[in-house]
Amino acid sequence: MQEIYSPFIFGNTVSTEGYTNREDEAFRLKQNLLGGINTILISPRRWGKSSLVERVLIDINKSNKKCRTVLLDLFTVNNEVEFFELFTREVIKATSTKWEDWVRDTKSFLSHLVPTVHVGMNPHLDFTVKYEHEKVREFADEILNLPERIAKEKGIRMIICLDEFQNLTDLVEYEPLEKKMRAIWQRQKLVSYCLFGSKRHMLEAIFNNPSKPFYRFGDLMLLPKISEESWVKFIQSSFRKTGKSIAKDIAVSIPRLMKNHSWYVQQLSHYVWNHSRAGGAIDKQVIQNALSELIFANQPLYQREIEGMSTTQINLLKAIYQREKQLTASAVMKNYALGTPRNVSKNRSILEGRDMIIKDETGIYEFLDPAFELWFGKQYFQTPWSTVYFLD
Repeated sequence: MQEIYSPFIFGNTVSTEGYTNREDEAFRLKQNLLGGINTILISPRRWGKSSLVERVLIDINKSNKKCRTVLLDLFTVNNEVEFFELFTREVIKATSTKWEDWVRDTKSFLSHLVPTVHVGMNPHLDFTVKYEHEKVREFADEILNLPERIAKEKGIRMIICLDEFQNLTDLVEYEPLEKKMRAIWQRQKLVSYCLFGSKRHMLEAIFNNPSKPFYRFGDLMLLPKISEESWVKFIQSSFRKTGKSIAKDIAVSIPRLMKNHSWYVQQLSHYVWNHSRAGGAIDKQVIQNALSELIFANQPLYQREIEGMSTTQINLLKAIYQREKQLTASAVMKNYALGTPRNVSKNRSILEGRDMIIKDETGIYEFLDPAFELWFGKQYFQTPWSTVYFLD
């Protein structure tokens, strides 16, 4: 008998079976990238940016044989040389399926740099390009223009997506690198760029500041949450596909509890699926048990978050949890021991920068992480994790 696994995915990008909705955003991103329009994708962490990009690239690779795609994860890049080595390697690899071509193209297109090329027993896993630090500084423009030169030579288009782009700002050499990237990439005709990452505030500082080189670099896409209606359809359909069922009035509690947060809707759905049995009824108690499991699983992370915060920052979260509208009002600052208006402003900026709070559509601050909010309410206000409490 074939074993059936949970259809809900979290912790990894979701670009195929576990992917839901985002049709409009996927269409816009695909049209941009194929049409030569650079795109900046911004949203809070774990709202599905990476999954959206991967889904679009898969679609492009299937339908556009004259287009080559590159997805770079800059999370582990520690210096300028590492960035250029990663950039070179992945661009070269994307333009051919043969490792012999990779070696030839590296030496041909980058003859002035004389890079060291290594090919291991499994070239697809062990192909490296190494530069001397001085050479990188001297020929940075040549490396950054590599995709355009290859595209022109081979009669193709290239799409390059850079995940965790904000990590480059930590590099000692970032400011001159930032200017070079903008100056060279904006002149390229055969290459489109998608820049995104998990630090919303840092990305906004890079792309929304008129004094920064990347201001108006391309189409700025602010990724919204997936709607409750779409989540409910996805949850019910996923249960049916695996021989289980969940009533609509029960399924709706999952996105509502998790405020349509992509990561947590998938995670809570996974736990509910695990707690259910084929043919068995799923009631609010099943949701409650799954919710308790989710919060317990994430509790160490939440405790670490709190341990790294000052007392006034925790007090500010208390005020936000209680939906206080005027955080710098005298009565609010006194009731929650928030300190001075300057303290409030500073702590608010810190919490925003850490993607812990966000302004809602009415201008009131709220928790960005819905499960952390539930845990916080239980810890500091003894608020029960009751589905009845949140759904009535």
